[in-house]
Amino acid sequence: MPPHIEIALAANLAVVHTLQAQIRVIESTLHREAKLRPEFAILKTAPGIGVTLATTSMLETGTISRFRTAGQFSSYCRCVESRRVSNGRKKGEGNAKNGNKYLSWAIIEAAAVAMRSCPQARRFYERKKARRLPVVAMKALAHKLARAAFYMLRDGKPFEMTKCFG
Repeated sequence: MPPHIEIALAANLAVVHTLQAQIRVIESTLHREAKLRPEFAILKTAPGIGVTLATTSMLETGTISRFRTAGQFSSYCRCVESRRVSNGRKKGEGNAKNGNKYLSWAIIEAAAVAMRSCPQARRFYERKKARRLPVVAMKALAHKLARAAFYMLRDGKPFEMTKCFG
């Protein structure tokens, strides 16, 4: 291997180690400073949601009672389209960027992890991907997890695989 490639790899490895150390510092500060509510433990029961995503989701959601329906919560998570259609024709898109971008990020990340770690989520994703684009399939999985999170938080019950994925 040429020496300049070895030097570039060593530099990249040093950057990765430095970033990992900084991420650990930020995560430990987050977990030390955040005032965790009972929702935190409930959110962690869902596939793909770990400590950081549960903390982010809990803090960004606030109280779940401010959402009347799962659809409103999914909309706040930016998991649904904001199209206006009349007589089969597109009439515009309103409020496409409404909702919480951090909660949207957390739900998409949870869907990506769930797709890799949960066979039922993977099966759902693959079924959707067979008919649509991969990005649409990922958004559909995120929407399913957002709806599940709404019911988990509203009812105070942990995640149930059969209710979410059948």
